[in-house]
Amino acid sequence: MDETLTLSPTPHPRRFRAADGTTVEPPAGWELLPPGDAGLTRHVKESGPSWTIVEKRGRKLFSRGVWAPAGVIAAAQEALETRRATAAYARDRERAMARREREQNAYEDQFEREVFAFLRFSARYDELGRRLAAAVSAVATPVGSGTVGRTRRLSVAARAEAAVFAWLRHQTTGYESMRIARIRGRRREVRRELAELSRELLDAHRGDAPPHAPATCPLCTALGDARDNQAATVA
Repeated sequence: MDETLTLSPTPHPRRFRAADGTTVEPPAGWELLPPGDAGLTRHVKESGPSWTIVEKRGRKLFSRGVWAPAGVIAAAQEALETRRATAAYARDRERAMARREREQNAYEDQFEREVFAFLRFSARYDELGRRLAAAVSAVATPVGSGTVGRTRRLSVAARAEAAVFAWLRHQTTGYESMRIARIRGRRREVRRELAELSRELLDAHRGDAPPHAPATCPLCTALGDARDNQAATVA
């Protein structure tokens, strides 16, 4: 069997499950190319028949490598090693890395601005809002973090809002230590309940509400700002 397939793993290291439920084993002479080198994987898949092994966990998909003829993998590795040894490749790589860094820096700046805009803190809490925006952005924007800040299913503004509530859930509530019943939908309910508490916490820093004591503010405590913001919040 030498066609190109996408399969899921089984407990057996050389046995995989097709979409129709049948199990197959790689032909003789095939070997596994582990995940990790996107360029090599792409070259192997473009060079002939291959099986892509993908494991689904929840809503996420994880690559478990590609099976292909050993000769194809070896030839692809040799070709890429030769190309990657050239000065032209090094220059292209430097330019690509610089471009990605610029794009990432621009995204981080944009995301932090969106978070700050969503917070809408009053003037007396402006500095606190800026620190919160920076803290949320630092967690939500790293490449490969898998956070809502990296999803492409939402606008940047929607990502920023979701990231704020995620940060508050983990930093200002007891969510991390909660024992949540393993009942379908219960965790979602708990998150909704905590989101309402977080919304109240944000509202306390908006508008013209009387200033509160920083030492008793979960947000100030989470940011380590109780002392720094003492003068600003009680003035």
